[in-house]
Amino acid sequence: MSRAEELLKSIEEVLGDRAQSRTLALGEVTVVVTAGNYLEVARLLRDDAGLHFEQLIDLCGLDYSEWGNAEWSGRRFAAVLHLLSIKHNRRLRL
Repeated sequence: MSRAEELLKSIEEVLGDRAQSRTLALGEVTVVVTAGNYLEVARLLRDDAGLHFEQLIDLCGLDYSEWGNAEWSGRRFAAVLHLLSIKHNRRLRL
């Protein structure tokens, strides 16, 4: 099992149904959460000893209104965070 797969499994165990989706693509783990669950999820990702995501690397906003030059039916805006666990040398997109 790769490090990314191990991370994905750990995240699934810790977050449970708080995460709308969890994906592994190109060796990177992405977790999607609702705005209502964001604060609780961020605290779990920081405080869980097996995850320990203590540093925010990047924070940006997305506007999906013209995403892929196609009609988008989801929410228009999203916030994307890139987190780092220095302790475990792992990265996560939230």
